[in-house]
Amino acid sequence: MAGVRERKRRMVAKLVDVHLNNYKNSGAELVMGSGRFIGPKTIEVTSVGSAIRVLRGRRVVINTGTRATIEATPGLREANPLTHIEALELDHVPEHLIVLGGGFVGLELAQAMRRFGSRVTVVDRNNRLIHREDEDISEAVHELCKDEGIDVVTNTRITRVEGRSGESVKLSADRDASAIVLEASHILAAAGRTPNTDGIGLELAGVETTSNGYIKVNERLETTAPDVWAAGECAGSPHFTHISENDFHIIAENIQGGRRVTTGRQVPFCLFTDPEFARIGLSEREAKERGISYRLAKIPFGVVFRAQTLSETRGFMKALIDTRSERILGFSAFGAEVGEVMASVQVAMIAGLPYTALRDAIFAHPTMAEGLIPLFSNVSLVPAVTR
Repeated sequence: MAGVRERKRRMVAKLVDVHLNNYKNSGAELVMGSGRFIGPKTIEVTSVGSAIRVLRGRRVVINTGTRATIEATPGLREANPLTHIEALELDHVPEHLIVLGGGFVGLELAQAMRRFGSRVTVVDRNNRLIHREDEDISEAVHELCKDEGIDVVTNTRITRVEGRSGESVKLSADRDASAIVLEASHILAAAGRTPNTDGIGLELAGVETTSNGYIKVNERLETTAPDVWAAGECAGSPHFTHISENDFHIIAENIQGGRRVTTGRQVPFCLFTDPEFARIGLSEREAKERGISYRLAKIPFGVVFRAQTLSETRGFMKALIDTRSERILGFSAFGAEVGEVMASVQVAMIAGLPYTALRDAIFAHPTMAEGLIPLFSNVSLVPAVTR
């Protein structure tokens, strides 16, 4: 684990160096410190050594991100649970790790720690893992956890935590109206995110927040204060690095008089377990909730020749097809390298192509993308029934 940690540190250091060089080469001034608004477009920065500077700008962009939520469960904060930050700094393998949360962060780290040798238990308050996704996706991920030896406890709400993470912890919980007790050596808090907007003087800058603490922005990412923008997770944008980067491009152009908006943009994302889950566009659940009629294409991953050659046949791919235009409404896949396959579908969606363009394409053999041919050759004739 010390070697794993060192590799991670080297990767992070390289990325930090890239960004520092970008600042240097751009001529921009970088001030490292803790900042807070003391008035409209005016920020007080306290740097290392308690040096204080006051900065005022014609325009201000807020990009403070989010942090792992530590819920107000009695004893949880006192137990000093790991978040993804501390989990990536471990120099040892936890004997038994309890992961609070069956979302993306929790599942990725659960599988990693299990493969390193930990006993792992995932606890989620919902009735299934990644509960916002379609049921077949949740079932596939649950089955993966089972096969990896990860215990999954759903419909469970933690009521009390005793002990200290890294030593010994005991969790009291309610599961389906029954009391249960879970014991482990470590806890990982991965049940949601909290925006880093408290205590930075937003009210003094005229910047309003939502009831959940996210900064209120319009489709141009403008806040309620003139010439003040917000980007990334603190602005309530989908919690993905590539979306935060897209926010930056939108703001950069709008500052120069552009008219770019977030409305209608595509949000591709991946769950980087092994195998991966990837999605772009509508899921079946979302289509049904919105009353959108669609035709479904679905194939098991085992029919993809490349998956056979790699002996990586777990999973499936599916797509939703608009019943009128025959354009692709959404693509979901659980399988090896599906994040790369998704990119081909996304380009077709951007271009507004009918699904037949991918069905009739010639992809190199054997590649994962070749699996799009049998997928789009298997579109149902009967539309799915929606509300």
